[in-house]
Amino acid sequence: MLHELLHPMQDLLSLMYPNLCAACSEQAPPRQEVICLRCQYKLPRTNFHQEKDNPFTERFWGRVPLESGAALYHFVKGGRVQDLIHRLKYEGRRDIGTQLGKLYGAQLRESPWFKGVELIVPVPLHPAKEHRRGYNQSALIAAGLSETMGVPWLRQGLIRAAFTETQTRKSRTERIANVARVFQIGNAAKLLGKHILLVDDVMTTGATLDACAEAILELPGTRLSMATLAIADA
Repeated sequence: MLHELLHPMQDLLSLMYPNLCAACSEQAPPRQEVICLRCQYKLPRTNFHQEKDNPFTERFWGRVPLESGAALYHFVKGGRVQDLIHRLKYEGRRDIGTQLGKLYGAQLRESPWFKGVELIVPVPLHPAKEHRRGYNQSALIAAGLSETMGVPWLRQGLIRAAFTETQTRKSRTERIANVARVFQIGNAAKLLGKHILLVDDVMTTGATLDACAEAILELPGTRLSMATLAIADA
């Protein structure tokens, strides 16, 4: 109850004082960062990138042949990671996507499981939704990852061919049906035969990533890894 009462106040503080931490709206983060030192220490990191087989990759066993997969944080409903993602997607905080992408990219660069990545591709939004929001949050994350991993990224590697309802509050079965055959290859020549890192903000059931993977892996010789800022409980 207290959290619900504080949430609107924290959102107002974020608008009035944009230099406050994007996770807690209380402390000022270090220069050029979006998260204060306390949240950097307390946010629930997964460290999945340190293991080839981990709870992220396990969700795709038997469905998608992943080279590697990882998420930066655990997503807990009502927690600070949820606040981060909400501000990134709905409050215009583009800097969250870019800066957390850089942060995670520095970690993935040191992981042996992500060494072979050749191209980063974000999960696309439908053009109408991207126009309304003003940006694609996954593209911002991809740009940040690219900068610190030293790997190029491709904005139109995938395209979203159909406008679908939000995945929020849908069951896994409903999510799968909602995105079935929605994604298409945008530039086959640049993806063909490469090790692709597919990027999104949050992995919940994996239905969206599944649908993107299906399109990408139809290209001969293409290998696939995945990375998200957060992973929610299955």
